[in-house]
Amino acid sequence: MGRVADVRVVFAGTPAPAVPSLQRLIASERHEVIAVLTRPDAVAGRGRKVSRSPVGLVADEAGIPVLTPRKMSEPDFVEQLTALAPDCCPVVAYGALIPKSQLALPKYGWINLHFSLLPAWRGAAPVQAAINAGDEFTGATTFIIEEGLDTGPVLGVMTERIGADDTAGALLDRLAVSGAALLESTLDAVEAGVMQPVPQPVADVSYAPKISVEGARIRWDQSALAVHRHIRSVTPAPGAWTTIGGVRVKVGPVSIADESLPIREVLVRKDGVYIGTATSAVRLDHVQPQGKKMMSALDWSRGARLDATTVVE
Repeated sequence: MGRVADVRVVFAGTPAPAVPSLQRLIASERHEVIAVLTRPDAVAGRGRKVSRSPVGLVADEAGIPVLTPRKMSEPDFVEQLTALAPDCCPVVAYGALIPKSQLALPKYGWINLHFSLLPAWRGAAPVQAAINAGDEFTGATTFIIEEGLDTGPVLGVMTERIGADDTAGALLDRLAVSGAALLESTLDAVEAGVMQPVPQPVADVSYAPKISVEGARIRWDQSALAVHRHIRSVTPAPGAWTTIGGVRVKVGPVSIADESLPIREVLVRKDGVYIGTATSAVRLDHVQPQGKKMMSALDWSRGARLDATTVVE
């Protein structure tokens, strides 16, 4: 005879960082994932094919019903969710706001896993913002969703040190795993009635809006440290970029060098390609010309014939 789970949940999430949380709840003995809510299938990749979200793919493989409303206010979806009558709705990077009318539907509420130490870095890109700001620590927070943007009372917190060379992708990968454990323990404690939400402080609030492609452009008139942080913060997505010799290239993480070069001036040596910033130069390790794969910056420079007269913008 199969086990009977204590709590029926509808999991809401979309990108890859939400997958560890979904997988953990699927494996949980206390929870039954009765449905998954994710963003609609979207066109992605060079082939421009319609693709299921990473969370949707995991749900499909597990045989869990997938709900993909374009808007959560759609009457058909509201009817579906009401009929499912979930006890709790855990949320990890779903990508849309929960309507006020649905916040009270689950008995234990909508519980969000957010990848920052709230109230720092509310919004869509908290990991990127923490790296770009030079924060020493970040982490993850579970909280009860209310009407405001990431303003709900806090349930649980875990911290993570930001490594000197961490990219947003690497840091988010770690937080996705440790955050999944935090989410499960939070749900267990809330459902057992042994965890009380704590209002967020009104001070030290900061915001992390989604980063646009234009926002990922490198500003060489900043310090080498700021350039170093910026590039790491937008790696792998949307990807730091600049134009070198009139050619647009994505730029992978760089190294801060001892060289002192005029801002935007290029120096090509046997050990690498250097570009001047407002302080010291940085060494480019890898670049990705449009339509090509990431490659050694030094190898690319030979074909591009870079020298001190090359214009970097």
